[in-house]
Amino acid sequence: MTTTGEEHRAAGGPWWWQRRRSAVLDVVLAGVSALECAVEGAVFTDRVGLGSALGVLLGLVVGSVLVLRRRWPVAVVLVALAVSPAEMGMVLGFVGLYTLAASEVPRRITAVLASMSGLGSLLVSLVRMGQHVDESGAATTPWFTPSMAVLVALGTTAPPVLLGLYVGARRRLMESLRERADSLERELQLLAERAEERAEWARGEERRRIAREMHDVVAHRVSLMVVHSTALQAVALKDPETAAKNAALVGDMGRQALTELREMLGVMRASSGVPVARAAEPEPVVAVPEPRAVLVEEEQGPSLAELDELVGQSRAAGMAVEFSVEGEGSGYGARVERTAYRVVQEALTNAHKHAAGAATRVRLARRAGEVAMQVENGPPPEGGVDAKLPSGGNGLVGMRERVLALGGVFVAGPTDAGGFRVSAVLPVGE
Repeated sequence: MTTTGEEHRAAGGPWWWQRRRSAVLDVVLAGVSALECAVEGAVFTDRVGLGSALGVLLGLVVGSVLVLRRRWPVAVVLVALAVSPAEMGMVLGFVGLYTLAASEVPRRITAVLASMSGLGSLLVSLVRMGQHVDESGAATTPWFTPSMAVLVALGTTAPPVLLGLYVGARRRLMESLRERADSLERELQLLAERAEERAEWARGEERRRIAREMHDVVAHRVSLMVVHSTALQAVALKDPETAAKNAALVGDMGRQALTELREMLGVMRASSGVPVARAAEPEPVVAVPEPRAVLVEEEQGPSLAELDELVGQSRAAGMAVEFSVEGEGSGYGARVERTAYRVVQEALTNAHKHAAGAATRVRLARRAGEVAMQVENGPPPEGGVDAKLPSGGNGLVGMRERVLALGGVFVAGPTDAGGFRVSAVLPVGE
């Protein structure tokens, strides 16, 4: 089936018509063409002595072919060419050429049929005008008849072809614009879905970050408080002075934990109106452990300068901790300082939980472009007191996420001596 481009998306017409009004229009045009061909056919057959009835019947059949113009425009034009010597089918030829030019028929076929139609009209015009001049006996110049025949041929061929080409091109342009609009709508919908997915991912990252912060703030302090309370129970009756000292330490650690929680919650409230993710980078989400979206974190927090105090708290809880610093350097970024501090803090917390009383060594190395930290504890001593601290298994996961988020390296695992080692290296930039 060959379409003219007039049909749009709305359907519901009979047979090959997609719209009812298109079918009505073609039936009306076919009726007009049939009447015109019947009159002209009667005149032609009467002139050649075949009787007007045959001409009327032939004209009705030929003119009705126009109803097929949308389905077979080439056939309609060929029928118009076939009856043109009988001076029939003016409406048939005009509408047929227009439909052919506006359809999706290859342009070379349109050009050939239009040329044939023009040539046929030219020959018929030359013959009819020559006969008319001979019958009238009027004096005319030699070029009058050819010139008038050319004008008639152009007038019956060029307008419908040019109009059809224009209408077809315009309809194809409108269809292209409609498809482009649909494509843009689909793209916008996909972008909206991706934006929602990224927002959901960012909210999940923010929840995980908050969970890490809560874990780091609470777990270490509470672990030390539990260790001190265990020691307090052991010496409460034997050594009241040590018990009082341990009780004071428990109170100090509880107050410190509450202070850090208040600071963190205050920063979260202050940044509640800030988008979760900074300038969203146009990079695709890649399947690597280090996420590129930088989440909003508080600028204030613990730093490497507070490691001495952190180690001192563990010593006060009865842990034998050796602390050493190699290299020189200071003034790292807030995220680097806070991450390094949290790694050491969580490693000491795990040592309190799983190796109470074991000797622990904390090393901090400041190097060119990076800072490294390592916390290693030995095996727990025999007969050591188990503080029975709960463990959710999220400490190492949180440390790894923190380090990888800054593009660092994190390694944790048991040692050959039966202890446990946590190592991390963070890039500090220039």
